[in-house]
Amino acid sequence: MSAEGSDAAAAAAQAAPESSAPAPAADVDQLAGSFNGMTLDERYALVRSVGEECIQEDELRNLLLKKKDPVAYDGFEPSGRMHIAQGVMKALNVNKLTRSGCIFKFWVADWFAQLNNKMGGDLKKIQTVGRYMMEVWRAVGMDLTRVEFLWSSEEINGRAGEYWPLVMDIARKNKLPRILRCSQIMGRNETDELSAAQIFYPCMQCADIFFLKADICQLGMDQRKVNVLAREYCDDIKRKMKPIILSHHMLPGLLQGQEKMSKSDPNSAIFMEDEEAEVNVKIKKAFCPPGEVEGNPCIAYVQYIVLPWFKQFEVERKEEHGGNTIYTDAEQLCADYKEGKLHPGDLKLALSKALNRILQPVRDHFKTNPDAKKLLAQVKSYKITR
Repeated sequence: MSAEGSDAAAAAAQAAPESSAPAPAADVDQLAGSFNGMTLDERYALVRSVGEECIQEDELRNLLLKKKDPVAYDGFEPSGRMHIAQGVMKALNVNKLTRSGCIFKFWVADWFAQLNNKMGGDLKKIQTVGRYMMEVWRAVGMDLTRVEFLWSSEEINGRAGEYWPLVMDIARKNKLPRILRCSQIMGRNETDELSAAQIFYPCMQCADIFFLKADICQLGMDQRKVNVLAREYCDDIKRKMKPIILSHHMLPGLLQGQEKMSKSDPNSAIFMEDEEAEVNVKIKKAFCPPGEVEGNPCIAYVQYIVLPWFKQFEVERKEEHGGNTIYTDAEQLCADYKEGKLHPGDLKLALSKALNRILQPVRDHFKTNPDAKKLLAQVKSYKITR
């Protein structure tokens, strides 16, 4: 690539998403940080609640103060049936961000799934899975008013002259060991035998952030390393406006020792169209040691799915076993569980009931909508590849 091409790529990434010049008087309310009746403090608190980690908090507050319609993004590989963390937690997080005034861009990473050998590298299958995933989010209640779904294959082909010089510049400015440290984003390890495509993948994902003009990277903690790479790239090209990293918590798998859910192991997660009986059996078998909160997937499900969804968690018991209890925060739930006031059996029964209430509209949609029903049947027929 010519020096001019490299400079152009850096310039494209350098371009601030929005001018920071003083706004006219008509925008005074926006500059004060209000949106749709919410104050700056309220918006910041709601956005910040999405992330287990935020890099950096002062930058996030300043963004909400100064920019109209900040852009948050997440990318996903269409790689199989959707588990409850990707379905429900993502819907909760997107709704919080759009309610706070953000535009949310979903990067439907079909080309990335192909690079990572998902669905055996069959692009048509990958795209079918992508359409199924969108259908799940609609069914579960994601507010799509301020949401955009962008297919990576279409967007990159349509703006190739902008995208590929940026990818190449990022690759040129980083050593191979730094890129290999990002292999976690693909569900891989640095010690895995990676294909050349999988080595190129982190450079592309880093470029996506600038290509989409994202202000906020709202991905899981497992994607943190490549988001940090994007901030480092800003230092390389002397760009002041860095993407803010807002990383959400990663739910563990249901079985002992599973740090995260796996689509290739159906027992490790609740899937969005699982039948009521399947949910009950999976939760009954889930790892749930008495008195232990850390690493307990049942506690995590209540904390990150049920409480945010319903604002409460109701446990029904006979009076001799403590009677009915309604928890409105995770702190009291964890305290009671540690002290033995809440039995694993009672926790599991209440959790199964709550999850089934959340999932029922999704089940109904995939049974009654002919197009959705067909999509699900196709996805279930595909072999999951890693």
